[in-house]
Amino acid sequence: MAAAEFAELLRELKDRSGLSYGTLAKRLHMSTSTLHRYCNGDAIPTDYAPVERLARLCKASPEELVELHRRWVLADAGRGKKASGPAAEEGSGPAAEEGSGPAAEEDPTAAGDSAVVTDVTPDGVPTPPVGGRRRRAVLAGIAVLAVVGAVVLGVQLSGGGGERGDGAASSVQGKGAGGATPSGSAPASASPSVTPSASASPSASGTPSPSPSAAGQERPGAAVEDSSGTPPLTVGIRPHAWESPCDQRYLIDREPGRVSPPPVEQDAPAWVAAHGAVPSGKQFLELTVQGTGEETVVVDGLKVRMVQKRSPLAWNDYAMGYPGVGCGAGVPTRYFTVALDAARPAVVPEAGHADFPFKVSESDPEVYYINADASAYDVSWTLELSWSSGTRHGTLLLDDEGRPFRTSGNNGRPAYEFPLGGSAWQRAGSSPAP
Repeated sequence: MAAAEFAELLRELKDRSGLSYGTLAKRLHMSTSTLHRYCNGDAIPTDYAPVERLARLCKASPEELVELHRRWVLADAGRGKKASGPAAEEGSGPAAEEGSGPAAEEDPTAAGDSAVVTDVTPDGVPTPPVGGRRRRAVLAGIAVLAVVGAVVLGVQLSGGGGERGDGAASSVQGKGAGGATPSGSAPASASPSVTPSASASPSASGTPSPSPSAAGQERPGAAVEDSSGTPPLTVGIRPHAWESPCDQRYLIDREPGRVSPPPVEQDAPAWVAAHGAVPSGKQFLELTVQGTGEETVVVDGLKVRMVQKRSPLAWNDYAMGYPGVGCGAGVPTRYFTVALDAARPAVVPEAGHADFPFKVSESDPEVYYINADASAYDVSWTLELSWSSGTRHGTLLLDDEGRPFRTSGNNGRPAYEFPLGGSAWQRAGSSPAP
């Protein structure tokens, strides 16, 4: 059974670490009983991010991380089959499970989506062969998941979405496209009122071309609104906030000799732009939401909109923290996670944290932190924030100055670190202990 195999590997990692349930739960910001249920197979996490953080705390190898992700995907898919009743149980068993892994993501063309989601095998990730009747059954299951995913996420891509590796912070403000409208009103047309700063599309090799004017501070960008006027709120976006330097990494298509030393957090956007870097393993966003007037605005929720999934980037992995130097970070009040590898990624509050809705005004802003995790894919994605105020309601499309956020898995990639006081990057683990 997929759930039992997933729990078995979690227990192995936990036991090998020598850490108690209480210690691990505290570091993961979850309850001890919740961690017990995961390791005993009594519950399956709906979000993969805490699973990977647990595995990394237990010093899991890259191969174990890949296997753990595969088992979680199968267990998560099995939970969906149980919830759908006897008809779904007929499709359970080994044949169905083999089609539930990361390589069997939904095909958006089945739901009329224009996104490109490739059926890929990530570097170093073995996937079982699927053929004959088994393959047809798997494809049929994928088509069903695609339709359900399209309904749940409301995926509707904007026309000009490309990708970029820079991280210039932006602010969502003014007129835009694709927003929800009051009953009986037509959707707003695509007409951003503020043109993003100059930027180039990714090259044919997949290397993002950085913007020449990346900056560390927030600045205006495009927005989405209802048909009754300018949205009563703004959103400032920092795509390259760091939860802590120790767990922030970037993939770069350069050898170590051509990469400058790691920056401090406020200089990260310019450093990312200059190197064409892509967040590695995770991306930590900071969203500052504020009303533009005295009226209260309710932030109803955040949804993830998938744009594209590919094999993870085969680039070098560079750590921002210095080896041997301690790092610490408090857990923000509004803290959410997103498992980008999941078939239907969702914004989930961290254990013990409040979920939407929240209220904002001009004098009472809110700051939300989004920890987006990727392990098996190179993912392009955006967020959609829904709001309401009195009889008005609408949505804001949140992205990286008109382009999707981009986060790539890093399993098996060559890892480098920069010793404190050193002059060059070194292979991870080669620096002498302090």
